[in-house]
Amino acid sequence: MAVGSYASYADAERVVDYLSDQGFPVEHTVIVGRGLRSVERVTGRLTMWRAAGSSAISGAVLGALFGWIFGLLDWVNPLIAGLLLMLYGAVFGAVVGGLLGLISHALTGGRRDFSSVSGIEADRYDLFVDAEYAAQAGDLLDTEGAPGRGLETGF
Repeated sequence: MAVGSYASYADAERVVDYLSDQGFPVEHTVIVGRGLRSVERVTGRLTMWRAAGSSAISGAVLGALFGWIFGLLDWVNPLIAGLLLMLYGAVFGAVVGGLLGLISHALTGGRRDFSSVSGIEADRYDLFVDAEYAAQAGDLLDTEGAPGRGLETGF
């Protein structure tokens, strides 16, 4: 049963936090986004060198992780220090990652020369509570100092 509707997820989250602080059993609440839409925010131009650089960083981290695991488990000559293997792994990963980044950027043929971050946004966020707890949640939200029921007051 709906007990409130809010303009942002942070507002709905704040209400659930308030209910939790009041001792309400929040495991009976659900936040539902309404009016969902996919949003892609362009973060910048993607040049050949930027593609290579970001791929090199990812490769270095992955290579360092594998080198550290090899050193930790002594899969390679035990005389080689784990930190040295981690360093070699990072260098190798950066080179391979950078090359793969260059190649993958070149294969796009300039069709997507920008970087972006995708996400899903909602017009509003409704707070639902199990029917047997709805009256208790409503009473808590209607008290003075409570965050209230949000956008719609017909609850």
